[in-house]
Amino acid sequence: MKKLMSTILVAAIFGSALLASGCGTEGASQAPASAGGSAVSGKVTGSGSSALLPLAQDAAKAFKEKYPDVSVTLNAGGSGNGLKQVSDGSVDIGNSDVAAETKLTADKAKELVDHKVCVITMAPIVSNDVGEKVKSLTKEQLQKIFTGETKNWKEVGGPDEAIVLVTRPKTSGTRALFTQYALDGKEEASNKSLETDNSGTLIKSVEENQGAIGYVALSYLVGENKEKVTAVGIDGVQPTLENTYSGKYPVWGYEHMYTKGEPSGAVKSYLDFIASDDYGKKMEGMGYGITAKMDTSVTSSRDAEAQKS
Repeated sequence: MKKLMSTILVAAIFGSALLASGCGTEGASQAPASAGGSAVSGKVTGSGSSALLPLAQDAAKAFKEKYPDVSVTLNAGGSGNGLKQVSDGSVDIGNSDVAAETKLTADKAKELVDHKVCVITMAPIVSNDVGEKVKSLTKEQLQKIFTGETKNWKEVGGPDEAIVLVTRPKTSGTRALFTQYALDGKEEASNKSLETDNSGTLIKSVEENQGAIGYVALSYLVGENKEKVTAVGIDGVQPTLENTYSGKYPVWGYEHMYTKGEPSGAVKSYLDFIASDDYGKKMEGMGYGITAKMDTSVTSSRDAEAQKS
């Protein structure tokens, strides 16, 4: 009898364990569903910086593969437009090369939440006929070229050709960043006939116009674009991620994705995806810098400078 009771007790305990295990398995299957692709749905809209657009689009593609029920629509248009549109609620995310305070009133900028996603390096580029002779320019030479004071390449060691400026509109965050850190705040001359804030179009204009010069984010100088134009150094330092990380190359900034208030739903999931370690591994291959790799003395100096302005 004792043996029978022991057998029944063991069976009861084993059955309870199986029941508990079954409940645990059901809960575990629900948890991955909440973290997996099927649970995240909705839409994400963004606009703004052309420099950040390739990363935003690549991240959107990878994000949709993980979360197929999410719709992501992204456009360029310039940092100023992106900030204006996220401020007025036209889009969920405003992509910008510059801080919101530089493009919006203080009250509107305070409504936005800043998500710094990476570091961007801006590089002067010239047509390849110029690039054969001009590998680097001093800051002073660069400033005189972009303000229209220097008009022929022979004045800076290049061929005897007229300098053709390919410029950006005043709404451009790329222009604002380049003006601040390459031109030291000097006003860029405007060439309306070749003015664009589309970086792909700008590269094409520099490629096709003899004696042309412009500037783009390093992210646009990967792949076949590297052969179409020539990147030019500043004061003998080439625009590379390594030189940006160390602080040797001065023309860089943070790339921002702004939301109006704290993000939620699909928008939050998309921003979290971009900030993840897994996606961070792709950034450098696309020409974007990882913020954590920046020399801390460089970032501290830049952040302190931004607070003063």
